[in-house]
Amino acid sequence: MGTPVLWASFLAGVFVVVAIDLFVSAGKPITPKLAAVWTGVWVSVSLAFAGVLYGLGGARPAGTFLTAWVIEYALSVDNLFVFLVVFSYFKVPNASQHRLLYWGIIGAFILRGTLIGLGTQLVSRFEWLLYVFGAFLLYTAYKLLFSRGDDDEVDPGANPVLKAARRFLPVASQDHGAAFVVREAGKLVVTPLFLVLLVVETMDLLFALDSIPAALGISKDPFLVFSANACAILGLRSLFFVISALMDKFRFLKVGLGVILAFVGLKLIAETTFQEWTLQHETWLIVGSLGFIAAALVVTIAASVLIKPKATPENGHV
Repeated sequence: MGTPVLWASFLAGVFVVVAIDLFVSAGKPITPKLAAVWTGVWVSVSLAFAGVLYGLGGARPAGTFLTAWVIEYALSVDNLFVFLVVFSYFKVPNASQHRLLYWGIIGAFILRGTLIGLGTQLVSRFEWLLYVFGAFLLYTAYKLLFSRGDDDEVDPGANPVLKAARRFLPVASQDHGAAFVVREAGKLVVTPLFLVLLVVETMDLLFALDSIPAALGISKDPFLVFSANACAILGLRSLFFVISALMDKFRFLKVGLGVILAFVGLKLIAETTFQEWTLQHETWLIVGSLGFIAAALVVTIAASVLIKPKATPENGHV
């Protein structure tokens, strides 16, 4: 449903809201309270856009957008835990995290737009790729549900892009705050913060390998997939500072995400196999998908809050 006017209007709206966000938060410390306010703003913008889609095309595009957006937003929460590990590893101060996340998200916006355009074109030409996407989502779900705790550990220092950058790029000998490129002794060099940005962008590329097939499992419409990804990504910066204050509250998040990805993978394979039946029941499938995903997230959050960790001598409780 993505007409040129709709594409232009959406991109212009994104630009305006991002500009307002940057103007309001420029030079201010990002507190959990301010981050929560902006998270609410981004969620409201996304829901308002779903209302616009409803007005333009009815329940089908609005429901499809909401379903894909919820999946992308849920997956992004897990990704933010990895960003926390990266920032902790490189000892990135709060003020620099704000700038780093901004440019990281702009890069992710461009990267995912490119991958979505490529993915939808490939799927339109080679429909069998949908089975590959579905199988990949099932494999990812299996890893989330059954991997051991030490399988999830992230070592930012082992990032191959970081190693290559340190080898081939001139790196500043000292910290330069929030700058990415500076001059030292008359020579143009990249700063340590620029290297962290490379790690963040590399991580997002890996995350996109999960999230974009998941969104394509909901819709093959490039505009709906892109807008859902964009609305989820653009809210990440504020959500990051909320999550960093609640890091220990989502113990069962990976279980919930594993169930959701397994559901989407099976749904994608089934819809590709039984296309005629899918078209006849498209509206109910959209509503059912949104309900299942929302319920999985609610149960996951409730379980994380209500079920206390087992008392062990190691965590100081007996």
